[in-house]
Parts: sequence; C-alpha cells; structure tokens
Amino acid sequence: MTWNDKFLELFRRCLSAYQEGNKDFMSYYSPEDFTFLGEVGYKPRELFDFVEDFSDEGVPSESTALLVAAVRRDYFLVVQGGQASSQETSRDDLPSFSDEFEGIAYLPRIIAKAEAKLKGELHPDVMFSCGGDRNFLRENGEIHPADFLRHVWASEGDSSKVAQFVRQSS
Repeated sequence: MTWNDKFLELFRRCLSAYQEGNKDFMSYYSPEDFTFLGEVGYKPRELFDFVEDFSDEGVPSESTALLVAAVRRDYFLVVQGGQASSQETSRDDLPSFSDEFEGIAYLPRIIAKAEAKLKGELHPDVMFSCGGDRNFLRENGEIHPADFLRHVWASEGDSSKVAQFVRQSS
C-alpha cells in the first residue's frame, strides 16, 4: 500500500469515528498510525482538523487533505530530510487578520501559516486551510490550498513572489 492510500484509509477511519460521536481524536490512532503520521511529517491534530471541517462543513474534501499532506510530506522529506522541527508557531506568532502585504489583506497571515505548515511547526490549535484561509483562497482566484503551499515553498521566503501569484490568480 502506498502512503497516499494509507493516508486516505486513515482519513476515512477518523471521519467515521468522528461522525459516530467520538471527539477524542487521539483515540483514533493505533501505534502504527502514529508511526505512519511521523513518517509523512504529519501531526495527529492536523489530520483531525481536516476530518472535523469536512464532517461539519463539507470542506475541505478528503482529496484536498491528501494534496496538502503531500506537499507537507515532500517538504518534510526533501527539505527537512525526514527530521521534524522542534519549533512551534502559535496564534500569537501570526500576523493579524487585517495585516496587508502589497495591498492584499490577510496575505501576511496565510503566508506565515503556510510556512509553518510546510515545516510542521503549526501549534495544534492553528490550522492551515481553516475557514479564513479557504475564504482568502476562494476570493483570490479559487487557489487550491496545496497550490498555495507549493508557491510559498517555491518563493523561498520572498513574499513578493507569493503576492504576484495571488494577483495573477485573481
């Protein structure tokens, strides 16, 4: 079984548990699941956030969860050499919702979240591709969250390149 099949099987199993009323996401995972998540650079809460939003709101889809996980996995294996970061980015570390970059409101916040997502550094209470992120991406050209992550990665810290991508997408 390839990693993507394992991820989708785990997503569906977690979704079933959540829909059956189990909100204790840590109980969803077997020791093998924890190992698997570590191998792809994912945290248990990250998967749960996608499961919860999909169950409650119908978005993001399981394919979006997989594609976002694929970008994180690639970054984890290629850039981080399979080594998890010990840093953590909390809500207080993020730019505010109203901050702007090159006239684009929310852009500094979603870039910071994307950079932390790539590095596996988001605090468990912060989700990349939350409702606010999805709204920003939808309003700026229907940008897919995984595409946004890849552009942030490719920009190598140059927010102007990300702003240009957002403007071109709109």
